[in-house]
Amino acid sequence: MNASVNYHVKKPFTQAFEFDVDGIDGNLVSPELDTTGVNVCDLRESQTNTVFEVHGITFLEKLNAVAYPFTAEQEQVYNKEIQTLLSTHVSAKDVLVFDHTIRIDDESASRRPARNVHNDYSEKGIQQRLIDLVGEQKAAEYNKGHFGFVNIWRPVEDTIMSSPLGFICPDSMNDEDWMTIALKYPDRQGEILGVAANRQHRWFYKSKMQVDEAIIFNIYDNKGLPYLAHSALDMKEKGAADNIVRKSIESRMLVKY
Repeated sequence: MNASVNYHVKKPFTQAFEFDVDGIDGNLVSPELDTTGVNVCDLRESQTNTVFEVHGITFLEKLNAVAYPFTAEQEQVYNKEIQTLLSTHVSAKDVLVFDHTIRIDDESASRRPARNVHNDYSEKGIQQRLIDLVGEQKAAEYNKGHFGFVNIWRPVEDTIMSSPLGFICPDSMNDEDWMTIALKYPDRQGEILGVAANRQHRWFYKSKMQVDEAIIFNIYDNKGLPYLAHSALDMKEKGAADNIVRKSIESRMLVKY
C-alpha cells in the first residue's frame, strides 16, 4: 500500500509544537514537516506475527467495543478492561491508566489524528511524566525495577477506512533518525521524539481495523524493549465513504513488570 507521512526536519535547535495557541482550543502551531511517500506493509495480508516482548507491539481482536462517547462510569469500566488486557498480553504486574485521547479526523475536532512521525516521549519527558504521576520517591522506586509506558490504540464507532495508524519497524531505524521535539501547552511543557526521513524505514499497519480490535505498543521501557515510531497514514482503503471519518481512542498507561 502507498501512503504519505510527515517526517520531522532536523534543525540546530529544539523545535516545538504549540497547543491551544492564543487560548483557542485546537489551535496548533507545528514545526517544519516533510511530507514523504512511503510503502506500507499490511499485516492483515501477511504471515507476520508481532510479539510484544520482542517487537514492542501486538495486535488484538475479539474484544468488547469501547463505548463512545465516554461517560465517567464507562471510563472506569474501560480502565479495568485495560488492566486485564495488559496483565494478560504483556505480563504487566501493575497498571496505572492516566490518559485517554479521542481523535476525530475532522477539521472541527479539537484533537485530530497525529500526522507527524514520532514517539510519545523522550527520556527526559518520561522521567518528568513519571514524577508527575507518582511523585519523586515512588519514581525512584520504579526506576530500580522494570517499568514502561504503553499505548493502547482502538477504533471507535466505525471501521478505520482512512488515516490508519502506521508504524516503523524498529530495526529499520538509525539512532540519528530521532530528534527531541518540545510540546508547549498553556499549563505545562513536555517532550516527544520526532523522526527524520530515511529510505531504509520499513512501514507496516493493519488494514480496516474494527471496533473489536486493538493495538498495544511500547512507547518506553527502561530495560530496552524497542519503542515504535508511529503516525497516522494519509491514505484511504478501497470503498472508503467520504462521510465516515476516522475516530479512534488512544490510552496511555504506566506499567510495572
